[in-house]
Amino acid sequence: MTREQYQDTFDELKSAVRAEGLLERVPVRGTVEMIAILLSMALVFYIASEWELFAAYSPWAAMGLGLYMTIIFTRAVFVSHDILHLQYFKNKSLSFKLSYPFSAFILSNSSSWWDFKHNINHHTWCNVLEKDEDIWALDGAFTKTHMGNSPFIKKYKHIIFWGAMFFMYPAFIAQSYNFAIKRKLWGELVMMLLHWPLVWGTIFYFLPLSDALIVFLTLNFTLSPWLAFGFITNHLGCEVFEYEEGKEFSWMELQMRTSRSLKGGVLTHWFYGGLNTQIEHHLFPKAPRFNLIKVQKMTREFAQKHNIFYFETTPLQAYVQINEALKQY
Repeated sequence: MTREQYQDTFDELKSAVRAEGLLERVPVRGTVEMIAILLSMALVFYIASEWELFAAYSPWAAMGLGLYMTIIFTRAVFVSHDILHLQYFKNKSLSFKLSYPFSAFILSNSSSWWDFKHNINHHTWCNVLEKDEDIWALDGAFTKTHMGNSPFIKKYKHIIFWGAMFFMYPAFIAQSYNFAIKRKLWGELVMMLLHWPLVWGTIFYFLPLSDALIVFLTLNFTLSPWLAFGFITNHLGCEVFEYEEGKEFSWMELQMRTSRSLKGGVLTHWFYGGLNTQIEHHLFPKAPRFNLIKVQKMTREFAQKHNIFYFETTPLQAYVQINEALKQY
């Protein structure tokens, strides 16, 4: 498939998607989801305040609360991601402010860090070595021509990579704090720090120490792999380019050649927070997550019509491909 074909056909696809109304923002539906998350967090605090009703079921009740909070936290990640892509509201300043309850208070993550790392660099230069830091995971194990030289990582790569899936959330927190401090984003840093007394201070105040620790550990060891196993399917094992080559590609060519979409229906879409439709998300980052399954169908049919390679696998196939890439390291 030549570069000209990619350039000539994207406007056709974009026009078709826009004509279906799939690029229109969804302020009402987005607001409903935001309110649902906040009400769910309020329910967590209510359950904690009435914990004596659940004491007889410890530690299972504590594990259940931890799993419930994991669902809330994952939805907060996806909603914050969508807000910062301006999928709900056109005004970027408003969107940033609306992201704070989810990114800063619920997750202790920095919206500014995510916008810079993800929206500015990753989406613009997906899998371009000099621009997209995500592709340098595990000492460059997925870059093929620029693999790192760490003997330790090469020897224990499978243990390190798959084991790291359980530590993505704390890594996000650490990167957020580091970014906020370096950029002197003191207001955002204060909001992120308030996460600890607001969320975990409440849990540890109302629950017995052992139950509170179970809630904390359950969340941290389920949230991280949930997010990680979703994120790694997006681009790892896809094509990687040098800047000099990548800058010559059209928008459509770069995004389609460096992204992988996953097969599956509504349940898969919910579990992956819309990231399963990764090609479509990268082609149309402002298209609401709620519309991406329809956009995926149109994009797949469009690619078939124009004989454009469309990289789509099952989730299991994606993990196998990633593991095969690790073996080449």
